[in-house]
Amino acid sequence: MSEPEHIVVLITASSKEEAGLLAKGLVENKLAFCVNIVPGIESVYHWEGKIHNDPEILLIVKTRQETFDALKNWVVEHHSYDVPEVIALPITAGLSAYLKGIDDWVKE
Repeated sequence: MSEPEHIVVLITASSKEEAGLLAKGLVENKLAFCVNIVPGIESVYHWEGKIHNDPEILLIVKTRQETFDALKNWVVEHHSYDVPEVIALPITAGLSAYLKGIDDWVKE
């Protein structure tokens, strides 16, 4: 089975301001076609030997698979976290006009 052309990337941020800066930067740099900013999530996670429970903002990023490494590197460089969440999920189907929008904006 071949690798999917399109992916959704999940990224969490510590604040609305950071989420906005990350989203705008990803789209402006043509690393993403669209970024949804979802406020008001609560993350429970294990980090440095402790269980944490923190409010966060979720970014839902639509892009191309071949852009993932550049996107990941850009996020690591611009994110406030030492180890940000950057997780890619395949888009296995979608409205062709929307997927074409991804292709037209996010170039190799």
